Amino acid sequence: MAVRIRLRRIGKKKQPQYRLVAADSQGPRDGRFIEVIGQYDPRAEPSLMRVNEERALWWLRQGAQPSDRARAILMKTGVWETFAGESGSGRAEAAAPAEEVEELPGEGSEEARGEAERAEGREAEQ
Repeated sequence: MAVRIRLRRIGKKKQPQYRLVAADSQGPRDGRFIEVIGQYDPRAEPSLMRVNEERALWWLRQGAQPSDRARAILMKTGVWETFAGESGSGRAEAAAPAEEVEELPGEGSEEARGEAERAEGREAEQ
């Protein structure tokens, strides 16, 4: 069973509210679900987005794929960045060519490299 994180519509006619759920990818939009992990109310001002970060991260670690809208909500609440930071931290450094990661004496820490990359990015923007 492939699990998907997606929105499930609730609410009255012309007054939509959504629950962020983990559900079987083959099931209907408003059908059975495994677990509610958040809610989204687009009619509130500003839009209400609540996500149980612990459970959302657990499902993402288990391989659940978010729908496009669910991913956008996860990005706005900061859960997606947390997940991407966990899974992508080792891969980014391993994939970088050796000439880009030259270590100068005293500048071998990750913080120094990150600061240098941010400075290069600012110079490129100007």
